[in-house]
Amino acid sequence: MRIGVVAPARTVSRESALRLSAFMALTYPDHEIVFHPQCFMEQGHFAGPDEVRARAFLEFANDTGFDAIWFARGGYGSNRILENVMPQLNVSAGHKTYIGFSDMGFMLGALYARRIGRQAHGPMASSLGRNDKGEGAGWVLGWLIDGDKSGLEPGLADGRPAAAFNLSILDALIGTKWLPDLTDHVLYIEEVDEPLYRIDRMLFNMAHATQLKGVAGVRLGAVSEVKDNGNDFGETIDQMIVRWCREMGVPYLGRAEIGHVELNKVVPFGVA
Repeated sequence: MRIGVVAPARTVSRESALRLSAFMALTYPDHEIVFHPQCFMEQGHFAGPDEVRARAFLEFANDTGFDAIWFARGGYGSNRILENVMPQLNVSAGHKTYIGFSDMGFMLGALYARRIGRQAHGPMASSLGRNDKGEGAGWVLGWLIDGDKSGLEPGLADGRPAAAFNLSILDALIGTKWLPDLTDHVLYIEEVDEPLYRIDRMLFNMAHATQLKGVAGVRLGAVSEVKDNGNDFGETIDQMIVRWCREMGVPYLGRAEIGHVELNKVVPFGVA
C-alpha cells in the first residue's frame, strides 16, 4: 500500500513526518508513506494558500499511485477548499480511503456525501508524538493495510452504519450541501477546547437540525480541555447530551473512545 499525506488545514513539522515515516518503516516495511511538500508550507494560519492546499490534495487524491490519503493535521482551513476540489476529483479518487478527524471532518463529510472513496475518523499523520508507542498510528495502519479491526471504536460492534465528527465541525456543516445524509447512522461526536455553554449551544443545533432527522442514535466521545465557563454551568456534559438526545428524539447510546485524546479509535463511515 502507498499512503499519501496532505495538509488541507494547518502545517506539520518535518520532525513529526520523519517520526511517522520511521514508525512505518519499522512496522510496515513493505509499504510506503509519502508526505506532500505542501505539508510543510506555512502562510499565516494555514499550510500554504488555499489554492496550494487544494492543488496538493487533488494531486494525491487523483493519483492512481496512491491507495489512501492520510490527512496530516487539523486546526482550521479544509472547508475553504471544498468548493474548489470536490468537482475536480476523478475516478481514482473514488478508490481511495481518506482518514483524519477534527477539521478534516469537512473533507470526510463532503467526500461521504458524494460517495467518493471510503472515509474514517481516526488519528492523523502528525499524531505520533515524542516517546509515543504509536498505538494510535498503529490502529490506523493496521486497519488500512491489514483490515485489522482491533483499533475500531467498540460501539461499532452493533453493526449499524456510523459517522463521526468533531461537534464544532458538525455544527458548521449543518445547513450546507457538504453534510452527508446520515439517516439510520449512529452519529459519533467529540469536542475540545470549548466552554460548556458553547457545547450546549452546538448540541441545540444538532438536536434541531432537519438534516439530521433519521439518525439512529448518538454516541459521545471525549470532551477534553474544556475552557472556563465563567461560572458554574449547572450541568455536566453527560447530563447535557442526555437532555439534547431526548429533545432530538433519538437514543443516547453512551460514551465512545474517540476525540482529541490518546484513546482515539477508528470510526469508518458507513458500515465498518
